[in-house]
Amino acid sequence: MRACLFFILCLGTSARAHDFWVNPDSFVVSVGASTALGMQVGHGDARRTSMIPSRRIKRFAAWTPGGDVIDLRNDGRLAPAEPGLHVLVLETDADALSHLPADRFDAYVREEGLWPAASARGRDVFERYRRVAKALVQAGAPGEGSQDLATKRLGLPLEIVLVTPPADGGMLTAQVIHQSRPLARALVKLTDLDHDAQPVAAQVTDGEGLVRLRRPPPGHWLLNVVWTTPLDGAEGIDFDTIFSSLSFAVAAPGP
Repeated sequence: MRACLFFILCLGTSARAHDFWVNPDSFVVSVGASTALGMQVGHGDARRTSMIPSRRIKRFAAWTPGGDVIDLRNDGRLAPAEPGLHVLVLETDADALSHLPADRFDAYVREEGLWPAASARGRDVFERYRRVAKALVQAGAPGEGSQDLATKRLGLPLEIVLVTPPADGGMLTAQVIHQSRPLARALVKLTDLDHDAQPVAAQVTDGEGLVRLRRPPPGHWLLNVVWTTPLDGAEGIDFDTIFSSLSFAVAAPGP
């Protein structure tokens, strides 16, 4: 089984090297214009453009305010034709395998709050993983057009959904959904993508899968969460893990 999987050694000593997100050149774009869409991984000095093979990308698409779904795999650009909030989704297959030596695995479990894996601390493990990344791109002025997609569940295996759109103000409240159900006791981190060496806030989800964070100032922001499910090890794999992120912008208040 291991021989047919895409094998990747654990990168560095920090679990933050796993963080992955869709990074538009601009989170706010004029209707009729376009923005290039990149993929980033890691933070601080370890941040780089992701070189994930195209064969592993199951879906890279944009949901429009009007209800259309646009395939982005061939172009890698978003050219919105209508005002409002667009949601970009990138989803990989689950065919990546990571070997984590005991010391790195223990640090990873602590840093990401992966309590379902706590019993395996102290030994080497093999982890199968996938990535799910969402980004919110506003077409037109911030708040113009429909903002409904910020709060819409898209049925992803692990998904961060805002309770209110970024343009609404107030607390930043988000819900984590795992396999169509709210996920409790998951650690969600908030990172300033313009100064991203360390997260600026972190909170564990409550019984409804919710976190409530102080609203961040204007800028580019990332919410991310990691979740893992223990396997029986019959195929030589100990855990099935999903890395999920949501990138978005917070606009400056209007005049």
